[in-house]
Amino acid sequence: MAEIKSAGSAAQTIATSALRAQQARMRIIAENIANAGSTSKTAGGDPYRRQIPVFKPVRVDGGEGVRMTKVMPDTSDFKMEYEPGHPSADASGYVKLPNVDSLVEALDMREAQRAYEANLNVIETARNMDMRTLDLLRK
Repeated sequence: MAEIKSAGSAAQTIATSALRAQQARMRIIAENIANAGSTSKTAGGDPYRRQIPVFKPVRVDGGEGVRMTKVMPDTSDFKMEYEPGHPSADASGYVKLPNVDSLVEALDMREAQRAYEANLNVIETARNMDMRTLDLLRK
């Protein structure tokens, strides 16, 4: 017997793929924020490098969803701070700090949150449409 799928079901599947992608994005942002103040364990070594999620469109249930395919390191320069007594300081007394900007991370988190909420609204609307259709068919 062939499976009958509603347009609402396909919309829910596509929105679910976006929810997963946004959850993964929020995890990466949380890692960046958590490591915003970390330094290298060795003198003169590199600290935590900011991570950037990469998304790719994927075919999902007859439509096009999204998936996080990989995480790329941000190649921007590290911040330098003069602290000669710090254990991570190099020979000239400078400490490399992570290339994480907390303000940028907060803005990215807000954008991910809004995208997540928008996809939740898609799922809720699709469910409501399916329920209304079933109610009409029962009459």
